[in-house]
Amino acid sequence: MENYKRTAEEFNDCTSKIIGCAMRVHSALGNGFQEVIYQRALEIELRDEGLAYQREMEMPIYYKDEHIGTRRVDFFVESEIMVELKAIIDLGDTQLAQGINYLEAYNMKTGLLINFGSNSLQFKRLLNRKYKPQFI
Repeated sequence: MENYKRTAEEFNDCTSKIIGCAMRVHSALGNGFQEVIYQRALEIELRDEGLAYQREMEMPIYYKDEHIGTRRVDFFVESEIMVELKAIIDLGDTQLAQGINYLEAYNMKTGLLINFGSNSLQFKRLLNRKYKPQFI
């Protein structure tokens, strides 16, 4: 997983705004709710922040450049950032690997993995090193 650690400068500055929104939600609600509660609250914060987003957007999954199915992403923000939410005790390597796998399968460059289930908000910025820009 070390290959996927990057500095904040390598990410679109929009990720900082999203994290700020998540921090406000966690500060207000704490931990202990189901993921959908945090999802609804984050939606309000993203809207108030003026960020363009789609919630539970169907995303295509590719394998060797072929479309093989779809999966819903919790949020797709500013037409470029995948945001996956969790409400678990602690983020681990499994969730990080899952987030990176989603980025690769969606051929998305940037993602955020946000966990509301711990005492303090946890988040990981993700960067897909295998990203291939699609030119139309």
